[in-house]
Amino acid sequence: MPSSAAAVEFAGPHRVGIAAVPLHQPGPEEVVVNTRFSGISGGTELLAYRGEIDPGWPLDERIQSLDGTFTYPFRYGYACVGEADGGPVFAFHPHQDHFVARRDELVPLPAGMDLRQATLFPLVETALQIALDAGPVLGDEVVVLGLGPVGALTALLLQRGGASVVGVDPLPWRRGTAARMGIEAVSPADAPGGVALVIEASGQPDALADALDLLAHEGTALVASWYGTKVAALPLGGAFHRRRLTIRSTQVSTIPAALARRWTLKRRRTIAAGLLSELPLPMLATHTFPLAAVADAFAALDRGEDGLIHAALCYD
Repeated sequence: MPSSAAAVEFAGPHRVGIAAVPLHQPGPEEVVVNTRFSGISGGTELLAYRGEIDPGWPLDERIQSLDGTFTYPFRYGYACVGEADGGPVFAFHPHQDHFVARRDELVPLPAGMDLRQATLFPLVETALQIALDAGPVLGDEVVVLGLGPVGALTALLLQRGGASVVGVDPLPWRRGTAARMGIEAVSPADAPGGVALVIEASGQPDALADALDLLAHEGTALVASWYGTKVAALPLGGAFHRRRLTIRSTQVSTIPAALARRWTLKRRRTIAAGLLSELPLPMLATHTFPLAAVADAFAALDRGEDGLIHAALCYD
């Protein structure tokens, strides 16, 4: 086993590169994972790339491999797919060509699973948690703001739960992709109002104010976006107050107390892994870049390149 690995390092705002990191010999409960692909998050990772996260904020206290804070330089990422012990696995680990991990931290993947598509696993799990946090939706009208991968996956899962879903996005090509996936998709000007639930998944703080305008009396805006250091200015005057509206966050790092009797992280991840072969992931897995072109990958994501829904790095 080599003594070091190649890892993606966030060196400063809009600056990413490759750094050598040391590797330790695996212990009795550890294995070496040889990475084939790693997915890039268009949410948290893009905020990190832009420098739009408080530098003192922990990377993620619940993922052992994400140690430290968002103070540059740091290593980040949480969607590595590769091989360990002769089979395909998913790991919540920063972008790196190979690494040592505990066996119990890995998510086994179905045999024959397309490994590039499997980098969408954490986004499928996030969408599953959003759908769980939405609660019973049978027969409800739901609007999803933002048709990136999380928004589109959430719309599909809410449809499975019996909701009548309309996706909203300003980009025509995103709406076209969503429509091919079976999601009714409209521009912001055509978003329907008077709905029970709006999922805000656009990543844009201004969209949350728009979400409130779309709600029916006692409706809920469920915020899936993390805005980082960006501020969301909200009109919480008469209409918000008199209509008894609710703003609530949804987040994948924990299981909410209301669901803890029936759901665990292990159960959620098992179900999310099963969904990988059921959802139209090829339509979302649009761009793949070699590890050496990591700067190009983040730049394309940052500028909103046409047609780019989800980007990944490949390690072949």
